Amino acid sequence: MNFFRGVMGGQAAGPQPSGAETIQKLCDRVASSTLLEDRRDAVRALKSLSKKYRMEVGTQAMDHLINILQTDRSDSEILGYALDTLYNIICNDEEEEQDESEDAVTPISVSGKHKNVSMPDENAQKQADDLGVQFTDKFIQDPEHVTLLLTLLEEFDFHVRWPGVKLLTAILKNQGVQVQGIILVSPMGVSRLMDLLADSREVIRNDGLLLLQQLTKSNAAIQKIVAFENAFERLLDIITEEGSSDGGIVVEDCLLLLLNLLKNNSSNQNFFKEGSYIQRMKPWFEVGDDNSGWSAQKVTNLHLMLQLVRVMVSPVNSPGATASCQKSMYQCGLLQQLCTILMATGVPADILTETINTVSEVIRGSQVNQDYFASVNAPSNPPRPAIVVLLMSMVNERQPFVLRCAVLYCFQCFLYKNQKGQGEIVATLLPSTIDANSISAGQLLCGGLFSADSLSNWCAAVALAHALQDNLTQKEQLLRVQLATSLGKPPVSLLQQCTNILSQGDKIVRRGSKVQTRVGLLMLLCTWISNCPIAVTHFLHNQENVPFLTAQISENLGEDERLVQGLCALLLGICIYYNDNSLENYTKEKLKQLIEKRIGKENFVEKLGFITKHELYSRAAQKPQPVFPSPEQMLFDHEFTKLVKELEGMITKAVHKSSEEEKKEEEVKKTLEQHDNIVTQYKELIREQDAQIQELKEQVSSMASQAEQMQTTITQQVSQIQQHKDQYNILKLKLGKDNQSQGDGSHMNGLQTEELTQLREEMEELRKEHTLLQSQLSDKDALINTLRSEMSQTAEGSAAGSDNTELLKELEALRSQVQSQSAEINQMKTERQELLRRAEAGSSDAAPSNDGSLDAAKMAELESRLAALTTDTERLKGEAKSSSESRAELEQQLASVSSTVAILQTEKAKLQTEVQESKKEQDDLLMLLADQDQKIHSLKQRLKDLGETVDDEDDLDARDQTDDDEEEEEDDDED
Repeated sequence: MNFFRGVMGGQAAGPQPSGAETIQKLCDRVASSTLLEDRRDAVRALKSLSKKYRMEVGTQAMDHLINILQTDRSDSEILGYALDTLYNIICNDEEEEQDESEDAVTPISVSGKHKNVSMPDENAQKQADDLGVQFTDKFIQDPEHVTLLLTLLEEFDFHVRWPGVKLLTAILKNQGVQVQGIILVSPMGVSRLMDLLADSREVIRNDGLLLLQQLTKSNAAIQKIVAFENAFERLLDIITEEGSSDGGIVVEDCLLLLLNLLKNNSSNQNFFKEGSYIQRMKPWFEVGDDNSGWSAQKVTNLHLMLQLVRVMVSPVNSPGATASCQKSMYQCGLLQQLCTILMATGVPADILTETINTVSEVIRGSQVNQDYFASVNAPSNPPRPAIVVLLMSMVNERQPFVLRCAVLYCFQCFLYKNQKGQGEIVATLLPSTIDANSISAGQLLCGGLFSADSLSNWCAAVALAHALQDNLTQKEQLLRVQLATSLGKPPVSLLQQCTNILSQGDKIVRRGSKVQTRVGLLMLLCTWISNCPIAVTHFLHNQENVPFLTAQISENLGEDERLVQGLCALLLGICIYYNDNSLENYTKEKLKQLIEKRIGKENFVEKLGFITKHELYSRAAQKPQPVFPSPEQMLFDHEFTKLVKELEGMITKAVHKSSEEEKKEEEVKKTLEQHDNIVTQYKELIREQDAQIQELKEQVSSMASQAEQMQTTITQQVSQIQQHKDQYNILKLKLGKDNQSQGDGSHMNGLQTEELTQLREEMEELRKEHTLLQSQLSDKDALINTLRSEMSQTAEGSAAGSDNTELLKELEALRSQVQSQSAEINQMKTERQELLRRAEAGSSDAAPSNDGSLDAAKMAELESRLAALTTDTERLKGEAKSSSESRAELEQQLASVSSTVAILQTEKAKLQTEVQESKKEQDDLLMLLADQDQKIHSLKQRLKDLGETVDDEDDLDARDQTDDDEEEEEDDDED
């Protein structure tokens, strides 16, 4: 124990051992001691020396400390000492080093000079960092050491878990990629670390956040695993518990971790949106009326929250994902809340700037969000649109540079793919809509365009160019804008005023001679007249513009003026490419001759290339947001770089073309346009005919379904007739039995003779009705035969013979059914006549046998039997009458079915005729197309003879079309 007292600070007699010797003895004690207490004391001593003698402890004791972690798992105290010691020798935290150096004695170097503690030597710090990396490499040489550390994090004991978290964080800082790979392949490695967020001890939870920040840096696989371990839910809960934007450093750590998980990770972004976590962001931005006294931590938190919103709607994300997030932010009210902060008072400048950038990306390309932003008004008296208030800040040179850039970005995003918004901005400049009592966006842009501040000139020019981007209508409308330059002088157009600033020699030139102003105006003019021949004509109508441009391009100016020369060359090239030759003095050919004489084609192309070779061009082309280190470097706009990339090659090609080549190309273009127009007309006609054929097919299908329904109805009627037939047979049998059983004595009563007479009369009436029905059935048979002959003729002349054959079969079946029904009716008629004859014969036989010798009993029996016979006769008469009525109804239904079939056949014949006519018209059209393709082939052959490169896809299409025509002709021949 005397040894430990000496190490821990006690004074022992004799010479003191050096630090390296002491550490060596402690390492020996750790390795050889059998008592746990001795090993624990030795490790505690190493911990106390590990910061002062970092190199020695790391070199000699690391293996022993790792062995302690493996063997002494049961003692949490020695584990804690070992983990703390490893952390001290691996960690490179400057604050830790400075804190220790304040308490320690200032060390003396070999040369005997003191180190300067207040101003640490950068080389010494670099050496310390390298030392931490070296020890980290040594620790992770065996991946099992990292796995062992992950296992120790499962210990709930504070003295083990907390130093373990700090040690793993330090290792990740020094060698993040290698350690991430080890943790990724470790079973349940990430899940163990996620459990730290659920620890009830805040210090472990907070350091767990720092650990997860290091773990998720630049590793998409780990980011996905952490996200699907319910990280979003836990982090948002912690932010809410800590007070959201009013919270402390813990909220900042949670937000940094969320940014790691979401930035450039489309999978996690989609998971965040689908989990409805965007809606939980809205309460973060609920600021009160009193916005004075924002703490630095609140500013930091809100800044990170705004960055988190921007990550979800960043322009670099896929368009579909961005649009979906923008929609969710509008629906949950997040955009409305951001606009409230935008118009609030007392908000710090950096928060206001970041809010403007955030609103910009939330509305960029979303029509609904852009329309809402256009409706936002500032809480002023009178209320002004938010766009106007923001533009006032942009053209105000006293505002911070970053704020003016943010407003410009917001205005660009508002107009991005928003033709409605572009029209509203340009409308504020037109004479019919100018309101003298209020400030409009157009007035502010014009004011900034012609102000003395070059940055305002540039911003206003770029903003106005975005109001014209890809919108031919607004380019033509802006030509109507008139400006009053001074009293007593007539107004000039906006286009004329912009060119005057570039070309005239008065005060405006000196003010606009700054490179930034001239670049802004040239970008505006190039955007304005590109793809707008009318604007090109207006520009060339000013006789001073072309000489000015040629003079600027031909001069040998300094490095700063090279960009202006390139933009002038681009403007002149646009005048050539989009020239409609409406001005005799400035046709395409004359402008090219002017370039060849005054400048030279090669020199012109070289000056045009100055734009893309500029160092600031590639920086502006990377992303839409205008981010510049200083106002002087604010020269290029992102959308303008796209325009330059599109036009540079076309202008170069147009300048080198000869007049004959242009004429030939124009002739070919006109011919191709005519051909395209003809083809388009034929395609439209074919589409219409296809629609008509489809409609006719639908009608045929509906008629077929109607025929099926009629067939079903006929089947039902046949079954009903069969039922009536069975009932009639039963009645006939009953009547025959009654007649045979009564014999001759049944006719003794005179009343029976009257009944038989009435029955005879009714039978006569039935006979007449049957005769009438027979005549009607004959008429129907004649009609069916007529239809059959007509359908046979139609079937011979039509292309759809199979359909007619089926209809003929159906009609034949109907006719056979009607004939069978007629035969059955005739049979019933014969049977009734037979019954009537028998009744008459029975009446004649009964008359001579009537005498008065029968007794009273027999007479009574005969009378009772006669009464029963009378009752049966009445019942039979009623059933016969109902059967006749049912049969009449069936005959009427059969007549209606026959008429419907005739109508269907007539309509089908018409449809088939129309189909034949349509097919003939299509054949004529295909012949015309073949002629046109032949003409195109000849024209392309002429171009090939002249040396032009021609794509052969049209030839392939023409051959395919010819093959199709031949196949159709062969099909017609076979038919």
